Amino acid sequence: MFDERRVRSGERPLSGRHAVLGASGIEEWATALSGALEAGSGLDDGGRVDALRALERLDCVITAAQAHLARELDESQRAVQAEAGVRPSRQVAGVAQQVALARRESPHRGRQHLGLAKVVARELPHTWSAWRAGRITEWKATIVARETACLSLADRLAVDEVVARDATALETMGDRELASACLAQAARLDAAALVARRRRAEGERRVTLRPAPDTMTYLTALLPVKDGVAALAALTRAADSARAVGDERSRGQVMADALVARVCGSADTAATPTSGDMAAPVSLGLVMTDAALFGGADDEAHLEGFGPIPAELAREIVSGACARDEEVWLRRLYASPTSGELVAMDGRGRRFRGSLARFVRLRDRICRTPWCDAPIRHVDHVRRHADDGPTRGRNAQGLCEACNYAKDAPGWLARPGPGGGVETMTPSGRTVSSRPPPVARIIRGRQLPALTIDYVLAG
Repeated sequence: MFDERRVRSGERPLSGRHAVLGASGIEEWATALSGALEAGSGLDDGGRVDALRALERLDCVITAAQAHLARELDESQRAVQAEAGVRPSRQVAGVAQQVALARRESPHRGRQHLGLAKVVARELPHTWSAWRAGRITEWKATIVARETACLSLADRLAVDEVVARDATALETMGDRELASACLAQAARLDAAALVARRRRAEGERRVTLRPAPDTMTYLTALLPVKDGVAALAALTRAADSARAVGDERSRGQVMADALVARVCGSADTAATPTSGDMAAPVSLGLVMTDAALFGGADDEAHLEGFGPIPAELAREIVSGACARDEEVWLRRLYASPTSGELVAMDGRGRRFRGSLARFVRLRDRICRTPWCDAPIRHVDHVRRHADDGPTRGRNAQGLCEACNYAKDAPGWLARPGPGGGVETMTPSGRTVSSRPPPVARIIRGRQLPALTIDYVLAG
């Protein structure tokens, strides 16, 4: 949780226009509004609609105020780091993470918020004026910034002049209409920049995976348009062929199965993923209780790279691997009898290697920074190795690359906390705590039961 002790510790009170942005005054107003919601509005329908519109404008102004404060924080932190002798290219490190922690969002979103705050105020003055006045949302400001990102400062100002000068017209535009208007002006001013932007976008092609409801996943590919259309056409042909010979699956099911079969190397391109052997070995890291694996208990399992899954599905994965004569490796781990967290392991040397690094990744699951859901890229010392931090599980945390680099900026301090937690102090003096998620149920202070890691290798 974000530490607000300094807010309530009797700091010098603000006055005048500065008091409006003081944390104490904002919290008091939020508390009053929350209390009014609990008591009921007492408004008629017309008043409710008017209040909805007023609150929408307030929401826009609030996000603009957050952008303003983020920009001020960036300028202040840069000055502090410059005075400390940090080279200019490293002076921004850690600021976006502080913004993200304050807004209870991921560091990626924090970087987006900070970047937008700096760009809109400095390079899109009409857009910033409309946003500050509550005429447009943060997302609409993002659209203008995004669609003009490839332009020079002069051309960006020109687009802002044409598209956002009339705040009333800007307010009535839909998202697509606004994006199209910015794109048309950008093409008129610098068509070559749009071509360069397209080529740069093609270089950012990638595949991502994220959880979906009902223990499903979204496998998403960001592709150049010709490749995306070609891939869809190939899957469509596979679905047409299968349906033509009487396949009872829906078109969507056939396309999904054909995608998995082709990626995993099955000879039958329209087959289900389980109908043929995979060409390359695939390793699944599954953490579950022995009671769930062998005794039919309903203890939740955890699948590395995805998250929690039902015990029934975990048993199905293991039994399916055994039925297909795949290799199954079982390794026992143990959870804390009080918290349910995986216990630490000792290691040697400076780097977290082998089973210890694997252990930390399975224990923490995702980046330990609060509100950051990014995958773990680095297994890092909580107390720095240079400060005599031991290479042990209790002094280890899984972090994404950005969060690991951010905490090396001046003013950041991390220490192992009680019960396996980590306490991090930001340069602004706020303290953030995190703990690894529990993986075993605790009933009346007793651990239930020992944990196992199951490696399912398809081969």
